[in-house]
Amino acid sequence: MSVVGDLVEGVVESALREILRKATGTGRRARRRKRTLTASERLRRIEKMLKPARKQVSRKRTVRSRSKTRRRAY
Repeated sequence: MSVVGDLVEGVVESALREILRKATGTGRRARRRKRTLTASERLRRIEKMLKPARKQVSRKRTVRSRSKTRRRAY
């Protein structure tokens, strides 16, 4: 009985060790580089920041525009 117990114990121990080793990553993750923006993209971003934000529409109006009856009408 102890031979079977030792065998099972060894298998379980090695499986757990392997799982832990895989979970804790082996090395450092490579850092992703951001792509540099083209001149037109950069300009578009700046223009977007300068433009004032749109005013928030009331919740009531938003819900009404999404209602089922309203969608059926079109």
